[in-house]
Amino acid sequence: MQLIKGIQEKDIIERLRSGDRTAFELLFQFYYPGLVIYATQFAVDRGLAEDIVQNMFVKLWEKRQRVQLVDSLKGYFFTSVRNSCLNSLKHQKVESKYIGQLYEMSEKNLLYQPNLYIASELQDIIRQAIDELPERCREVFVLSRLEQLKNDEIAEKLNLSKRTVETHISHALKTLRVKLKDYLPLLILLGFRL
Repeated sequence: MQLIKGIQEKDIIERLRSGDRTAFELLFQFYYPGLVIYATQFAVDRGLAEDIVQNMFVKLWEKRQRVQLVDSLKGYFFTSVRNSCLNSLKHQKVESKYIGQLYEMSEKNLLYQPNLYIASELQDIIRQAIDELPERCREVFVLSRLEQLKNDEIAEKLNLSKRTVETHISHALKTLRVKLKDYLPLLILLGFRL
């Protein structure tokens, strides 16, 4: 077992299982930077790499009571991030396939409708999905994506930690992707990005 800031990983895991936020923060601060760099090696962009690592930590916190002792947290974390990156790459391939199909269909005029009408309809659907987000999550998402504030600026404006802002954005994106999954190919084709 490795020492993290003078504490055995085994002890940190026990503290984490009992709900100790300080233990969780210690793990996050120690492993987060390296895991993000590792994730970017799988040809995912920095933002997606950060989302993948943050989601791994969110799942760790949510399942903290069931965390088992492992020989190496480092190995466990890096394997988890690698698997998530590979899943993301598979997902991107599926999206690319749909984009190709939509492009072919539009070339054959099978999708002929004015883009402005489609874009307008999609904006209404997106707006409705955003309105259904929890209040604080929606507020953070709107500041990030619509007003294009940086996470630091949002944290300062709403008196939140940067990590809380990142968690809200990640939750909002995940929720919107699920709610808008049927429209994903059109969203991508028309230049919307979730």
